[in-house]
Amino acid sequence: MGEVRGEPVLGLRERKKRRTRATLIDAAVMLCDRQGFNGTTVDQIAASADVSPRTFSRYFATKDAIALALIDEVLDRVASELRTQPPEINHFEALRRSYIGMAQSTKLAPAGALSSYRLMQILRITVSSGTLQQAAVEFRASAVDVAIADRMGVPVHDRRVRLMAAVFGGVLMTALQELTRHPSTLVNVGVDETIAAFESVCDDFMVEFAGLGQPV
Repeated sequence: MGEVRGEPVLGLRERKKRRTRATLIDAAVMLCDRQGFNGTTVDQIAASADVSPRTFSRYFATKDAIALALIDEVLDRVASELRTQPPEINHFEALRRSYIGMAQSTKLAPAGALSSYRLMQILRITVSSGTLQQAAVEFRASAVDVAIADRMGVPVHDRRVRLMAAVFGGVLMTALQELTRHPSTLVNVGVDETIAAFESVCDDFMVEFAGLGQPV
């Protein structure tokens, strides 16, 4: 394995593995977006990717694992945005800006990056399953959790990080539920509408809980 500008050059075997993994993820996105997460099977994903179910299991232990890879595709981008936020703003505001920055960046995403189309596919897949909705907001030391822990100056499993993840996860899911109330899917909703719904829920949260720490 050589290097180009300080970065390792992947060998043929590793490149093939990455291509197969990406193909499986793309197949899962297409099928789950079309027929829902619960209505999609591992065998269908493997067939669409032109591999065997056994090959699928070499890359993802379960169907849930490939869904988490989709969610992590979004969270990795949010974490990058979070690390650029100024230290003087509060952590909730830093997260709010990071999620909005992630969504805005998808509108001008270069080839191979998270696009608006892909983001909306991931959101539609997530809301198609109660299990995925829970997985999307539960604490699992994701890239965003690591970034917020670094910002707080505490270990990632510190209860303050877990609390922030729980609170912000609730805000995110409330925004998605607002979008899916009428109609039952996000099929006709774009990034701008998603951002607007998210900002509206964040504003409501801040109004209701701004004085929470003040004694009455």
